[in-house]
Amino acid sequence: MTYLVLVRHGEARLNLEKRFAGWLDTPLTEGGIEDALRCALDLEGIDFDLAFTSKLIRARETLFLILSKQKKAGFLVHEAGAEGENAAHREWYSCPENFEDEVIPIHSSEALNERYYGILQGKKKKKMKEKYGDEQIFTWCRSFETGPPEGESLKDISARAVPFFEKEIFPAVKAGKNVIICAHQNSLRALIKHIENISDEEIPSVALATATPLIYGFSEGKLVKEKR
Repeated sequence: MTYLVLVRHGEARLNLEKRFAGWLDTPLTEGGIEDALRCALDLEGIDFDLAFTSKLIRARETLFLILSKQKKAGFLVHEAGAEGENAAHREWYSCPENFEDEVIPIHSSEALNERYYGILQGKKKKKMKEKYGDEQIFTWCRSFETGPPEGESLKDISARAVPFFEKEIFPAVKAGKNVIICAHQNSLRALIKHIENISDEEIPSVALATATPLIYGFSEGKLVKEKR
């Protein structure tokens, strides 16, 4: 059985302050670190071959902590581009191909970033609910078609996250690799909607707890969510 595991990052500072974090690059709190380490223990039974995360530090920190309990070491794969005298050393700065059976390559992409929250970015959730109303905030943050003014809808996030999943991630799962994706509430909701074929009307009810793994088994050409 091959596994695909989705994990929302642990508690970050702006989560603790109950703000809309979005693309604000805030690290984990002490509680978030503890949550990620507990998640790592939950996933010790799965040996990962490949890892994906966003460009935001809270997701990357969570992933690094999870991989700290793995048998193999994780290595960030950096984009090519070194020139001149440093070009020859580039493979050692990243993940050398001759190590590929001994390491877990880690790929990061903005395609997996959290929603850009537009006018809500960085704002206190309580104040925004008082200003716009609970129902409007829920619609902006949970519906598929409608996002915050000047920000992204879940449909917009799907337009970047799903093609990346189909091109870069799912082929690895189909090839028999165990893959972990550590990202964010909304980029993962977009992937879950795609994987489970959830309707636009049902997706508002889908939410993810921090640092809690969602595990899919891949068998007979299908991803099936496990009940754990």
